[in-house]
Amino acid sequence: SGPNGDGGGALRPLYMDVQATTPLDPRVLDSMLPYLTAYYGNPHSRTHAYGWESEAAMEKARRQVADLIGADPREIIFTSGATESNNMALKGVARFYKSRKKHIITTQTEHKCVLDSCRFLETEGFRVTYLPVKKNGLIDLKDLEAAFQPDTSLVSVMTVNNEIGVKQPIHEIGEICRERKVFFHTDAAQAIGKIPVDVNDMKIDLMSISGHKIYGPKGVGAIYVRRRPRVRLEPLQSGGGQERGLRSGTVPTPLAVGLGTACEVAQQEMEYDHKRISQLAERLVTKIMSEVPDVVMNGDREHRYPGCINLSFAYVEGESLLMALKDVALSSGSACTSASLEPSYVLRAIGTDEDLAHSSIRFGIGRFTTEEEVDYTVQKCIQHVKRLREMSPLWEMVQDGIDLKSIKWTQH
Repeated sequence: SGPNGDGGGALRPLYMDVQATTPLDPRVLDSMLPYLTAYYGNPHSRTHAYGWESEAAMEKARRQVADLIGADPREIIFTSGATESNNMALKGVARFYKSRKKHIITTQTEHKCVLDSCRFLETEGFRVTYLPVKKNGLIDLKDLEAAFQPDTSLVSVMTVNNEIGVKQPIHEIGEICRERKVFFHTDAAQAIGKIPVDVNDMKIDLMSISGHKIYGPKGVGAIYVRRRPRVRLEPLQSGGGQERGLRSGTVPTPLAVGLGTACEVAQQEMEYDHKRISQLAERLVTKIMSEVPDVVMNGDREHRYPGCINLSFAYVEGESLLMALKDVALSSGSACTSASLEPSYVLRAIGTDEDLAHSSIRFGIGRFTTEEEVDYTVQKCIQHVKRLREMSPLWEMVQDGIDLKSIKWTQH
């Protein structure tokens, strides 16, 4: 039977929310299956073949992850996902160096788990600078340079933003941090396997990776921790000392194998995927914008990953549009915060007006998205935006040439 207990008969919406999660690539599943059934040994059991074969599979996966980012396999630590990796990077570095260094720099548009880790560290007496971003979503490197203090231990700036798809100037940030001998961490969950990332070239010291954003399994990720110059972390999790003592607990071999395969497949197909996704994204944006006036694209047009498109449709409630587009799985921001009626803090940080922030929709285009799906989404989107605007008194007023900003609304 289907997930709804309906024999799988009900049509599910087509999927355009790959920033939230991606489907498992069939090749990834194939590589995992043996380790879920016949080869079930604990990879840390050193006394028999069951352990050895699992250990070999785990180490192969470690190499596959390392190869994707130009790292040494010994620099890859398996985790449960990017949230844990981000927590480890921020809290781990801050606490290890706390006797001399008490200051951290990050941005206002980071993923919630980075911002929350920073808030938590503030309660432990650390100081955090939250850099603003420009209208285009990128940080100003001058702001970054001005933010350094003599006791700054870490800079954490995400590579690709999960809501608006903008790509920060990671190369330049890496250079600036290395000059000042400050560690540089990047949350690369939305970037890895989609755009080329090289930890040496970009001078990255710590990097967070997630399995389920790159067509791998949920519940697994990795953190890259540089060996030279060496980064030291205080572990969050104590136990049997697995993963170089940084992340105790048995490594789940099937999940690690899945992450490894996902990384290898991504490496092989990155160029092809990127080209295809760019064309589909261009098609979606061009078609919508040519048919519908007053649509704003959020985030820089050039410095971005093309598969994440965030559009604001003026005079339309985003929630109403999402409900109308019920046969397409879309979102109005990050999955972590979609239950609250607060407008997205990322859109607020780039200075989007409150009403425009409420009218934004994120379109995710991925490896398995088809041209037909894009065209269907576009057609439905245009149809419902026009319909919802026709029902809106604000739209009517704007058509009559009234400047909404000049109106004094009475409070009842």
